[in-house]
Amino acid sequence: VQLQASGGGLVQTGESLRLSCVTSGSSISVSAMGWYRQAPGKERALVAFISSRGTTSYGNSVKGRFTISRDNAKNTMYLQMDSLKPEDTAVYYCNLGHMGINYWGKGTQVTVSS
Repeated sequence: VQLQASGGGLVQTGESLRLSCVTSGSSISVSAMGWYRQAPGKERALVAFISSRGTTSYGNSVKGRFTISRDNAKNTMYLQMDSLKPEDTAVYYCNLGHMGINYWGKGTQVTVSS
């Protein structure tokens, strides 16, 4: 199973970005998936989660600003990030859980300037 995250970049406060995570080797329709982020000097933390049934949950700091979604036909998960803040600056990773194993993609850098 391989995950490829993309869509990061440098934006200003208040702008938006959409991250994508394309999965190969497994159908995401039967898997729970999530986005995590890791800022310099901090531990990796959950940003958003989506179950195989489409149920979503978010970290408190991103509720109302970020939206996680999935397109099972494209085997792709997304993270729409609106109203970005400097504290959202981090490397963002996508994660897939399947049959008790966690798979990680390489991260994509998001930098929000003030």
